[in-house]
Amino acid sequence: MSVTLYHNPRCSKSRQTLELLRNRGVEPDIVEYLKSPPDAAQLDDILHQLDLEPRALMRKSEAIYREAGLDDPSLDRAGLIAAMVAHPILIERPIVLANGKAAIGRPPENVLSIL
Repeated sequence: MSVTLYHNPRCSKSRQTLELLRNRGVEPDIVEYLKSPPDAAQLDDILHQLDLEPRALMRKSEAIYREAGLDDPSLDRAGLIAAMVAHPILIERPIVLANGKAAIGRPPENVLSIL
C-alpha cells in the first residue's frame, strides 16, 4: 500500500499523524508541502478525494488569508486553489493519501479510516 503524508514537521498534529502511521507499520512517502507544495492539478485531485471545496481546506487563521482577501465569497475554485499553491501555509495539515482516498489528520486518528 502506498501512503503519502503532506507534512509540516513543525505542526504537532502532523507529527502525531506520522507517529500513528509508523506505529501501525506504515512508512509513508513524506511531502514537506511548505518546501514542495502540490501544484494546482494535484491540489484539485486531493480536494476531490477529500470531497471538500477549497475554502474548507484553507487555514483561515493565517495572516495571508486576510491580507489576500481570500474571504471574498466571489472567488472561484480555481482562484482559491491558486492561492493555496502560491501560499502553501494556507493548506490545512496533515493530509494523508492512501488507496485512492484522502483524510485530514485532525485528529490524527481520522487517517485510519482510509488505510
